[in-house]
Amino acid sequence: MKPTDRLYAVRGAVCCDNTEDSIGSMVPALYREILDRNGIEENDIVSILFTVTNDLVAMNPATALRRAGLAESVALFASAEPFVEGYLPRVIRVLVTYYGTTAPRPVYMNGAEALRPDLAPGNTR
Repeated sequence: MKPTDRLYAVRGAVCCDNTEDSIGSMVPALYREILDRNGIEENDIVSILFTVTNDLVAMNPATALRRAGLAESVALFASAEPFVEGYLPRVIRVLVTYYGTTAPRPVYMNGAEALRPDLAPGNTR
């Protein structure tokens, strides 16, 4: 942490199939994109919180990161996303808390962009 840093949190989400292969590849891809897009170094991360819809039971997203050799010294926590009828299925959401110098830019991938159409490229709202 640098003296000019402050605490930020950045959100993201990804849609996955209910397989170890899908979760095991999509969660690390989401994580890497969040870090790349926001210039975050792993040693600046405080913690990572995941929520998972009830139709994804093949793998814990924290396990997916660990198996990929990522976030090895970061506190990880996963919980169930509350079920609400009509919500987008097969979604893993993430909240990365970190120290940085610029406001965060969220990342939505692989169909999860539907959760935040206001952030879609070209949206003028």
